[in-house]
Amino acid sequence: MKKTLLILTTVIGSMTFAQDCSDLFISEYVEGWSNNKALEIYNPTSASIDLSQYVVIRYSNGSSTATAANAIQLIGMVASYDVHVATLDKTDPNGTGQNAPIWDSLQIRTDEFYCPSYPTSNAFYWNGDDAVVLAKGLANDPLSWVLVDVFGKIGEDPGSSWTTGIDPNGQNYITAAGGDDLTKDHSLIRKPSVLKGVVNPIIVEFNALAEYDSIPPVYKVITATDTLTYGNWNTLGWHYCHCNVAGVSEVSLSNVSIFPNPSNGDFYIKGINDFTTISVVNSLGQNVKTINDNTKSIVKLSMDAYKGVYFVKLTAKNGEVITKRIIVK
Repeated sequence: MKKTLLILTTVIGSMTFAQDCSDLFISEYVEGWSNNKALEIYNPTSASIDLSQYVVIRYSNGSSTATAANAIQLIGMVASYDVHVATLDKTDPNGTGQNAPIWDSLQIRTDEFYCPSYPTSNAFYWNGDDAVVLAKGLANDPLSWVLVDVFGKIGEDPGSSWTTGIDPNGQNYITAAGGDDLTKDHSLIRKPSVLKGVVNPIIVEFNALAEYDSIPPVYKVITATDTLTYGNWNTLGWHYCHCNVAGVSEVSLSNVSIFPNPSNGDFYIKGINDFTTISVVNSLGQNVKTINDNTKSIVKLSMDAYKGVYFVKLTAKNGEVITKRIIVK
């Protein structure tokens, strides 16, 4: 017992018991090619929140401790049911190597840039194997840190990434034969049903897919004749969450389910008898498919949709609309 308490005090100053929709939490994690690193932080409350009360902390390569050099104070305000997109500050178009600029498609979705100098603060320099923490407190005072949310597992080094594989004992979601990388060269979006952050740093395992949806990776392939870019960040800048009751129809969400999710473009909808129209909208708000005959439960997008995040909007007979999110891989 004494050993456990000692570990807790080196991980974070103190913990709280989070209530649903009561405090900020991480709504999207970006670990992209090169320096494309970002966090989207969501405000699930009905009031604006001052971000200067919060810090982002990086626990590197399985470390169970962090110092002021691993932390950065956030800046600005985040409105009710809105997000703050925080991105690594690498915007010099002439930068190379470790100072290579982030892509324009990420810059335009950013609210604030952080950590331009690694020696001053390395909080935003994660590489898929680092735990990332959102806490209340002062960046220069580790004893003041109070955990608000944690991505990954503090004190565990998963190798290059947490993956879909499990270790031989079936205990931890870590790098394993046959596992796919989830936290390296990927973006992960918090599921709409998640209403609060993780406030227990000593968790048994980190299963990224329990609370996050994985979207196709963003990366570059440089050939002799061209540079090919895969993926985008259209999901940054907004978050769909059940905390926002104005965005949830009175029609029971529990009556409708979509599977498989993620899918290859073909998916089934269960519980559609009360709906007259099914529309599929991409992350830019463009309608890509409309179905007026709801007698069919299967939706086929594989031939006319690109990989990414889509929203299935179902219109009920009484005119009410509910929305479900689906990932197409």
